[in-house]
Amino acid sequence: MAVVRDLRMLLRFRDFRRLLAVRLLSQGADGVYQVALATYVVFSPEKQTSATAIASAMAVLLLPYSFIGPFAGVLLDRWPRRQVFVYGNLLRACLACVTGLLILLSVPDWLFYVSALCVTAVNRFVLAGLSAALPRVVDGERLVIANSLSPTAGTLAATAGGGLAFLVRLLVADSDAAVVLLGALLYLCSALVAVRFARDLLGPEPSLVQPRIGSAVASTARGLAAGVRHLLAPERRPAARALAAMTTMRFCYGALTVMVLMLCRYAWSSSESDGLALLGVAVLVSGAGFFVAAVVTPWAVGRLGAAGWIVACAGAAAVLEPALGLPFAPVPILVAAFVLGLVTQGAKIATDTTVQAVVEDGFRGRIFSVYDVLFNVAFVGAAAVAALILPTDGKSVPLVVTVALLYAATTAAIYRSEQQ
Repeated sequence: MAVVRDLRMLLRFRDFRRLLAVRLLSQGADGVYQVALATYVVFSPEKQTSATAIASAMAVLLLPYSFIGPFAGVLLDRWPRRQVFVYGNLLRACLACVTGLLILLSVPDWLFYVSALCVTAVNRFVLAGLSAALPRVVDGERLVIANSLSPTAGTLAATAGGGLAFLVRLLVADSDAAVVLLGALLYLCSALVAVRFARDLLGPEPSLVQPRIGSAVASTARGLAAGVRHLLAPERRPAARALAAMTTMRFCYGALTVMVLMLCRYAWSSSESDGLALLGVAVLVSGAGFFVAAVVTPWAVGRLGAAGWIVACAGAAAVLEPALGLPFAPVPILVAAFVLGLVTQGAKIATDTTVQAVVEDGFRGRIFSVYDVLFNVAFVGAAAVAALILPTDGKSVPLVVTVALLYAATTAAIYRSEQQ
């Protein structure tokens, strides 16, 4: 396979191997930590979980990406990246231990969320640093391949970490604190691997750093505003429409995620362990949909075009989501999880392609920063809306119907714009 051949070629670079190991351990720990938070908030026997608590947890996990992300580079370009990986992962290991202690002490929720927010905020710097350091460990000829494979490997590591957390929780120790400590151990391992880099190998070059941090922050803010103006120009409307469609579909996916969490917790299981097992299956099934989307989307975009594939994805969701969701039964909902994973990821890949094709090269980084904000804020906003609508058992006909109407409106809007 071409992917295996490319990866084998990249692994010949010693420093790439080390950077990849830092990524895999770090993102694997992220997966463990995020599942630990989710199970503590949703499946702890002593907690009467509400949709509001789930929405709060999602805000903790995702909002740092949205608001810190665009400005992370301002500080990241002032610190040796090797030190960011070492001290950032050590800090997250310590903070994860604190989170585990807070779980054991059953402290007020707000204190637990502050600890979790600190861990996820540091994560933004580590992930940005991994991408920024990549050109320092591979040559220019192989950089495109490395940029393609490294983030994919990291995503798979996060998924594997989440699966490991489920297994530990179900088979080894029925304790969220133990799972958090496993995440802390992986963060520590990532820091130990990063220590092996030469201090200045990963950059940045001091000569390229803006002299004043205030100027750098202001420059970043002006750059984001210029990126938005660039996106809204008439000749780039296809990219703006694709981003709007993807934001709406991400909102729908977020609302349904909260619904499935509540169904697993209360409607489909008589115990926390059964509910947790069902949630694990739902995550795996949705992940399978993401994988299938990565396989079929290049072919589909080639046949239908990027906009046509977004229309097909949103249209399929508009029809299948209520058909599979309204029975509120496990098997149809699991099928829906696969379908929605496929169409959401398929539309995202098509949106990425549209933005890359339409937006000028000098603005792509800024547009993708805006994209990142929209992507995560939509998910958190959906969780907040779901918290207002969902009953305790998660069975909400109005939510399912509203989401179907949003999918249908997205389908109609993109289709009509393509006919003009």
